Amino acid sequence: MTELETSLARLHERWRRLGAQLADPAFIGGPQYQKTLRDHARLGRLMEPWERRMKALEDISGAEALLADPEMKADAEVEIRGKRAEAESILADITEAIASGAGGGGRDCILEIRAGTGGDEASLFAGDLVRMYTLWTGRRGLRMLPMSVSPGEKGGVKEAIYQVTGSTADGLGAYSLLRWESGGHRVQRVPATEAQGRIHTSAATVAVLPEAEEAEIEIRTDDLKIDTFRAGGAGGQHVNKTESAIRITHLPSGVVVACQEERSQLANREKAMKWLRARLFEAEKERLRATRAAERKEQVGSGDRSDRIRTYNFPQNRISDHRIERTAYNLDHYIEGECDDLLAAMNEAEKARVLAEWDGEF
Repeated sequence: MTELETSLARLHERWRRLGAQLADPAFIGGPQYQKTLRDHARLGRLMEPWERRMKALEDISGAEALLADPEMKADAEVEIRGKRAEAESILADITEAIASGAGGGGRDCILEIRAGTGGDEASLFAGDLVRMYTLWTGRRGLRMLPMSVSPGEKGGVKEAIYQVTGSTADGLGAYSLLRWESGGHRVQRVPATEAQGRIHTSAATVAVLPEAEEAEIEIRTDDLKIDTFRAGGAGGQHVNKTESAIRITHLPSGVVVACQEERSQLANREKAMKWLRARLFEAEKERLRATRAAERKEQVGSGDRSDRIRTYNFPQNRISDHRIERTAYNLDHYIEGECDDLLAAMNEAEKARVLAEWDGEF
């Protein structure tokens, strides 16, 4: 048994113990019930396929016992080959789930894009990123739904928040598609307003937050401060007469979210709560990552959003991802939303890193 399989077997025992707790009537409704429920559901994303693999291995053992029977040998060999292929496929899927980031790859997500240093050019670049992601997600069959968009003074956006929903034809969720985009994005190009033809450098930041289920993040009504206000920007008479926009403050954490893109106050509230839940879920993930890193006495995969992850050099048609030291000279394709090859490279690099460092936590 490999080290990975040993860790999965230990995790399976833990999952079974959690299930036994949840089945105890005396435990239901207790102080640890919600946390245990979340942990059991989270581990189930690995353990349910692991149990299917265990069943396939049992079937192999049963078929191997028939190999000594000349009349059953041919059928047994066919059964063994099929079950071995099934077991290997399931283990590959489990490995992919571990590497894809705590089983959250199938989730919808919240995409936050903000202009950084560089003034108007940074806003224009942030707008270019919005367009790039819109083209990419649309090509892959996803939808980008605006939650809050603040335009730049000379074009582009100062800040744009989107909910990204759906799944691709090959089964990727929105978070799986976009998760590597979090971080600092730097652009080098000659702005349209530059009379001397000098190259300027500006930046934007991107955050990709997996949406959380209500069972994963418990938000008390008493912890929320909810304000309504009139939406700004284009919208005609509705904007001026109706307080449909929503601002929600989570008092314990200080996290503030606002949504004004929908005409209905109820719809804006629902979107804002999704955004809040995603922000709190991400904060908890970061806390757990930091705790585990401290226990190992080194920082592994901190996901610090202040890090520069990518440079877009327009004069050289060059795009460089600094995390995996990958450079390509087809920026014109990327900016039109053709980003799949970089996604594949990031996935492979992360899979190798995570599996090398996996400590059995999920």
